[in-house]
Amino acid sequence: MKQPSQSAPRASRAKASSTETAAAATPISQDQIMRIFRDNPGKVLTYRQLSRRLGVTTKDQREVVFAHLRELRQDNQLLLIQNDEYRLTDEAQQAQATAPKGRRKGGKKDDADDATEAVATAVSEPGELPPGKKLPRGGRVVESEFGQDPVVHRRREAGFDFADADDPQAPRRRRESGGDTIVGTVALATEKYAFVISEETENDVRVFTDRLRFAMQGDTVRLRLRGSRDGRPVGDVVEVLDRKRPEVVGRLQIRDHVAFVKADNRKLYFDVYVSQDDLNDAQHGDKVLVHVTEFPEDGSDRSPAGVVVRSFGQAGGNEAEINAIMAEFGLPFEFPAEVEAEAQAMPDTIPAEEIARRRDFRAITTFTIDPADAKDFDDALSIQQLENGHWEIGVHIADVTHYVQLDTALENEARSRATSVYLVDRVIPMLPEHLSNGLCSLRPNEDKLTFSAVFELDENGKLYSTWLGKTVIHSDRRFAYEDAQERIEGLESDYTQEVQLMNRIAKKLCAARFKQGAISFETQEVKFRLDEDGKPLGVYVKERKDAHKMIEEFMLLANRKVAEFVFKLKKTKPRLTMVYRVHDSPDPERLQNFALFAKKFGYHLELKDVQKLSTELNDLNVEVVGRPEQNVLQTLAIRTMAKATYTTDPRGHFGLAFEHYSHFTSPIRRYPDMMAHRLLEHYLEGGKNVEVEPIEEECKHSSEREKLAASAERASIKFKQVEFLQDHIGEQFTGVVSGLTEWGMYVEIAENKCEGMIRISDIPGDTFELDKDNYRLVGQGSKRIIQFGDELQVEVKAVNLLDRTIDFALVDDRPDDVKQREQQERRENGSRPRGGRPERGGKPSGKGGRSDGKNSSNSASGRSEIKSSSKGSGGKRRR
Repeated sequence: MKQPSQSAPRASRAKASSTETAAAATPISQDQIMRIFRDNPGKVLTYRQLSRRLGVTTKDQREVVFAHLRELRQDNQLLLIQNDEYRLTDEAQQAQATAPKGRRKGGKKDDADDATEAVATAVSEPGELPPGKKLPRGGRVVESEFGQDPVVHRRREAGFDFADADDPQAPRRRRESGGDTIVGTVALATEKYAFVISEETENDVRVFTDRLRFAMQGDTVRLRLRGSRDGRPVGDVVEVLDRKRPEVVGRLQIRDHVAFVKADNRKLYFDVYVSQDDLNDAQHGDKVLVHVTEFPEDGSDRSPAGVVVRSFGQAGGNEAEINAIMAEFGLPFEFPAEVEAEAQAMPDTIPAEEIARRRDFRAITTFTIDPADAKDFDDALSIQQLENGHWEIGVHIADVTHYVQLDTALENEARSRATSVYLVDRVIPMLPEHLSNGLCSLRPNEDKLTFSAVFELDENGKLYSTWLGKTVIHSDRRFAYEDAQERIEGLESDYTQEVQLMNRIAKKLCAARFKQGAISFETQEVKFRLDEDGKPLGVYVKERKDAHKMIEEFMLLANRKVAEFVFKLKKTKPRLTMVYRVHDSPDPERLQNFALFAKKFGYHLELKDVQKLSTELNDLNVEVVGRPEQNVLQTLAIRTMAKATYTTDPRGHFGLAFEHYSHFTSPIRRYPDMMAHRLLEHYLEGGKNVEVEPIEEECKHSSEREKLAASAERASIKFKQVEFLQDHIGEQFTGVVSGLTEWGMYVEIAENKCEGMIRISDIPGDTFELDKDNYRLVGQGSKRIIQFGDELQVEVKAVNLLDRTIDFALVDDRPDDVKQREQQERRENGSRPRGGRPERGGKPSGKGGRSDGKNSSNSASGRSEIKSSSKGSGGKRRR
């Protein structure tokens, strides 16, 4: 690897031409600035107009101009009207009026400039409003922040820049078109538009953000349909019926007693105004959580207003950024006092009468196998040989519902959280620590209450009987996965024979699953080595070995048999209500899109026959192992599949090839498992069928929380990847092309799965364009092809910790004279990077589809994008 440079390079907006370089050396004086104002007496000029006349092209020049403007204001020569608008003071104009006429020049170009500036982006100059002048509420601060170039904002149609202080613009009344109204849920796609998802329409409806009435992600709105655009239905929000979570996480920007919060979420299309009384001691540059208290009327130029609820500290720090991620996804920071009090009040000892009611496994060999850093052990395995020569293997699960009773604060909190969340450097538990790491955790050398699935098997994995019920265990040993793996690989130590035997049986169970049609694709899980301050020292891909697979196989067996038991208890419909984990068959159209994509790499798949589908995909999985396209194809194959969800409808699990499947084995960290425990216990005791609607509602809530947790985990991983690479600026890595768009290609570093972007306009040697039908870039002159899965050498060019983005440069091994000639040609041709960094989240190929199976005619990015990404969950086992 190339050694990093001493100073981290920063990605520039465009390469400087030779004329720009010369201009940078030309000093800009106050006289030059004043001459422009004297030539336009009484006229208001913006910084943009000034910089164009002065030929400003570099950051140093901007700083010089800002310094001159500041001094001229202090000398009472210029008056700052608002934002970046200046004019001569009355005294200066009077002096100008008495000056010889020959020194004044007129010009009509300024009128055109003013018209242009009315819709152009503006770069603000640090300064303050005139004495006694206040910024109108909803005025927008656009500034240079955190040492970067001035932030450029698009002027929105609804007018989110500074409103005119002297002549406030009246709210523009939009012509309301006729059409039907529907009710739906907002899904933000980009900062320019969103989609409203409704059961009343077959296709999602596109709504441009200036017609959203400040609706946010997940809000319920009433929408007026107004025809179509580009073949897609479009509409206007006429009413926001329910604001799901009116909170915004972002960076606080304070200028001259005016404060705004700029959202971290790049899909969010507005900033939030915060008055001085509502800052709650937050400082400029802090990451904050702001609760929006006021949404302007439609057409107003004002921004939404809010109150700072929580400040996380200066942006960029580990605690600030991780806490901001938690707030962004609505994750809780602490348990309510009532919940903690309930947990702490629970006794540590188990009453003798409770043990007497349970099957006693304390004398049977039992152990746990978990990650080395785990503290909540919710599953254990026991093994003993029976008189008939068969083996009794018990899967013992923490009996959480014994402690967490219905209609308690603990139960309500667990239901609300629905899942534990595993961020890179911390766990946000579903249950308080006294329960998750204490009473319920199956720690070694302690008696513990469990709910168990006990199986009689032979060494070939044939199942003879299943017993389900409440138990008490005493774990003899706590294994880390590495400890168990050593025994599987031959280490002679304690419990080696038991571990090896269970591993052999697990392999037979696995083989039977795949024979029945299970699919073997798996995503790669990214892990980090962190120092005591949370700074990443290394990034690696977690390797799944036999010890992981052994545990997983027995958990799958327990989950399947619990689901089958409840399903078969009642032979006629309606079946007994149960929580199932279902995974629907993939959409045939998406499968064919994937088959066409795989064909580009030389793999021919026959995916029309559902009976052969798993065989085809498993064969592909074997073929791609060790090849550059392995991760791309495996990830896209998984994305082709439907999403697993919780429901009371026993539709089966396609990926595992199980007719019935539930989640029973992780009640410490998943609420659906707690529901499954309660229902199973109820039916074991002869209880009648449970009403289905409340259980189905809880299933939907748990599915939503699971998706949210996965998104938060991915965000924390991305942040740590960016943080890791900021110490590797200038170093070279081997990467694989993982995404292609009209503006650039994404490359994933093979060794650590960090993903960054190379702009198409920066690819050396040719001018490239996207050939989206064939998933590749094509050089217009050389006809060079760059496609998905190609292995490339990249150099880390720049990282942005605040935006969680990484910029790569393609390593150019051509001679220096060739590089210089190309650079000169690009400057002469006026080549500039095309487009900005997009919001991520486009679909990988084809039309795609939503996880709920509902047809969608949109792409999340709104532009042609071919994308793959392998972000690890950062958590524990999920199926």
